[in-house]
Amino acid sequence: MVATHPQSTMSDLLATPYLSVAFPVQGTHLSADHGYPLYASITHILPALHSAPWLGIELISGIPWDKGMIALPTYGTSLRLRLPVQHFATVLPLAGKRLEVGNHAIRLGVPLARPLVSASSLYARIVTIKPFTEPEPFLEAARRQLMTLGIDATLELPRDGRTRYRRIICIHGKKVVGFSLVVHGLSDQDSITLQSLGLGGRRTMGCGLFNPIANTQYSQGNAS
Repeated sequence: MVATHPQSTMSDLLATPYLSVAFPVQGTHLSADHGYPLYASITHILPALHSAPWLGIELISGIPWDKGMIALPTYGTSLRLRLPVQHFATVLPLAGKRLEVGNHAIRLGVPLARPLVSASSLYARIVTIKPFTEPEPFLEAARRQLMTLGIDATLELPRDGRTRYRRIICIHGKKVVGFSLVVHGLSDQDSITLQSLGLGGRRTMGCGLFNPIANTQYSQGNAS
């Protein structure tokens, strides 16, 4: 992601293969807005990951259960990290660990690492770009970041009938506005680049991370 790699050159970033590392999750419930407490729990166990510019932490998907809560399915739930291949060993100690995520606990299993797979259209549940909190200025800022990455593509704010493209997350007790975002018309290389580096900030709290649309849904249970 452009904003969080200040000491890395663009050529260095683009030459680094990234992985999606999935830790199976055992648990019952989580707060829908669990990006910050999840990051805090992970870095409590592995302090070396605090402020790691290469790390992305996806929110854990679940089923809407109660106001502000999600239920975790018995099977198939995972914590997914996005990271360069050379840092895979750094996150392995999370296997088998119990994480206290706010008022709830989960336990992680043995991870499975996979290379990123290109797709012409990618979806991010939430992208945050300071100080843009309105749709059109946000889209322009996102286009500028794509240009910085050398990517030419079409941007879309997805809607599900309830105009849920605007998202709000809470960090340190403060509300942060972001937007769901779809990027269309990507080449194979540009798709991998965008999945690797993302857009905007707060990648360790579930923001700015893109996945192929075929493997995700516009409206996930942990929407807010």
